[in-house]
Amino acid sequence: MSEETQAVQEESQQPVFAVQKLYVTDISLESPSAPNAFMEQEQPEFSIQFRNQARGFDNGFFEASLTVTATATAQDRTVFLVEVTQAGLFQIENVPDSEMDPLLGIGCPSILFPYLREAVSDLTTRAGFPPLLLQPINFEGIYMQQRQQAAEQAANAQTTH
Repeated sequence: MSEETQAVQEESQQPVFAVQKLYVTDISLESPSAPNAFMEQEQPEFSIQFRNQARGFDNGFFEASLTVTATATAQDRTVFLVEVTQAGLFQIENVPDSEMDPLLGIGCPSILFPYLREAVSDLTTRAGFPPLLLQPINFEGIYMQQRQQAAEQAANAQTTH
């Protein structure tokens, strides 16, 4: 095998991680108490939930998505509810299987989060409310916690059988 052929083969085995496209797949805002919500002085309480998903396609393409659902309530009434799903199409090749979960569970959401945060802030502002600024998220911490919980559940399932 020539050195050039060997170099091409080694280069083709290099890990590839590339963002192909970033896009919003779902965006909605409801303000069921408008315009009364604008006349109230009470500060709303917020409930914020995140969901991270990933799925693979052919040729090393993966779609990762990060969804936030944020609900603002005051006096048991919904002031607004906003839901945004920010997604990205990633090309991932020659990455060991052991590194795929962390890449999809930590790396991709970390790339998507700033775009999600901007969309939520912009959407709430356009609805006439102060911008809802999502606090930074430690995706690595969440991933490690989920892995630990899964390991504990697996251990518990084995001890009960």
